[in-house]
Parts: sequence; structure tokens; C-alpha cells
Amino acid sequence: MGVVPAGTAATAVPATTATAVPATTATAVPATTATAVPASTGRPYVLLSCATSIDGYIDDATQERLLLSNAEDMERIDAVRAGCDAILVGAGTIRADDPRLVVRSARLRAARQAAGLPPSPVKVTMTARGLLDPQARFFTVGDAEKVVYCAGPAVDRTTELLSGLATVVDAGDPLDPVRVLADLAGRGVRRLMVEGGASVHAQFLTAGLADELHLVVAPFFVGDRRAPRFVGDGAFPWHPGRRARLAEVRQIGDVVLMRYALSERCADGVPG
Repeated sequence: MGVVPAGTAATAVPATTATAVPATTATAVPATTATAVPASTGRPYVLLSCATSIDGYIDDATQERLLLSNAEDMERIDAVRAGCDAILVGAGTIRADDPRLVVRSARLRAARQAAGLPPSPVKVTMTARGLLDPQARFFTVGDAEKVVYCAGPAVDRTTELLSGLATVVDAGDPLDPVRVLADLAGRGVRRLMVEGGASVHAQFLTAGLADELHLVVAPFFVGDRRAPRFVGDGAFPWHPGRRARLAEVRQIGDVVLMRYALSERCADGVPG
């Protein structure tokens, strides 16, 4: 697959990914799937998902991945994924965690297929330098379409590296999340789940491009300043003078989910 300028590649993703889940199938797929995004917004509905320790860390400083969630919450996350058209992670998350980013539940995969959708959402990543391993599970696991948004100077190298594995899209220099969302909208993506890492979350939050945040807090501390936190410094639209709206609090085993409404498009009472 070759390079496609952002905003001009609507035919690169199979037409099935552009098909919203019909209202009649809302009971087969999690309720979030039936939430339509008004076309007038010009971009997908953006849902950020993150798990942290009590002291706000998303990992520790060791080489092994820190497990912050639990089995019950992982089932919830799987259902949220199943209700989205695309899942986005940064290149750093691919390098550090090697995620598969597929819907795990056979029941949820079958429900998506019954609604005319592929078993798992489109996989999306953003990379400034194109430092991606073609053998990463992002590219090798599952049949979902893969789209890589790349900074202009690294486009040619990344296209050659990922030939036949993904569609590479020039997203500006520096990477512009507004261009990314506009291109995804052109591909029929109406609901996007952003799973990190910290820099990607910060980009969407500081740009005011997030509609909803699912923040899960694990019952322990990391206590190591070398470890990555949820987000770093930045000018965020939500501050003491403009508080985010807490839409839901839910205990899930030994973790707590807090669902924040970050825009008027996040409806109260719609579980994630």
C-alpha cells in the first residue's frame, strides 16, 4: 500500500468500515455502537481510554508491562472496542507493549459481522519518525485494516518499511491530530477509541479534540518518577475554572472507572 495524502484516501479502507451499526442491531453490540456522531462535527467521536495507578502512573520503570486493570475491566474494554470503528495508539505504545488491538470476544466479533462490519475495528497509529517494527502484532495479528499517520519527512521511509502491511498517510510536520481525524472521517470512521500512550493522549486533550475520557484507577501506587504518567505538562481546556463533567463512576472489581464528559457530544447515561 502506498502513501496517501491526509483527507484524500476515503477508498483505502473497505466500505464495511464506513457502515454504522444499524439501530436494529444495537442490542447485539454494546450500546455505545448505536451512538451516532452528528455529521456536522466533521470529525469522529473521540473516546480516550487509560488506566493509572492511584498516583497517576500508566506504567512502572521496569522492562515488564505493568498490569493496571483486571479481568472484568478488560471485558469492558473489549466491549468498548467492539463499539468503535477504529482504535488508535501511538508508535511508542506499539514499541513498548506490542498490543494486538483486536476484539477478543467471539460473541462481539460475531455481532459486528452480523451488522456488516469487520470482526475488529481499523487499527490506527501515529508516528513522527516511522520507527515501527513490521513484525509487531499491530501489523501481524487480525485482518483489520491498518492506517499509519506519519510526519512528512518520514513518509517515504515508512511506506517502504510497511509495504503491503498498512496504508501510510502524510499527516503533516509536526503530526497534526486535526488532519488525522479529518482523514479518518473521510474513511467512514465515526467513533474512534484512543488507547494511548501519554503523548498521544496529551495531543488530543490539549487540542480539545476529546469527547469522552474513560479513566480507570488501580488500587496501588507506583511511586517512581522515572515511570510515565497519564499526561505531562500542557495547556488543557479543563482547569479549575472549567471543570470536566463527571458522567459516571463505576466500581469494577478492585478498580474504579471514572467516565468524564469532555464535550457536549458525550451523552449522560450512555455507558462505555
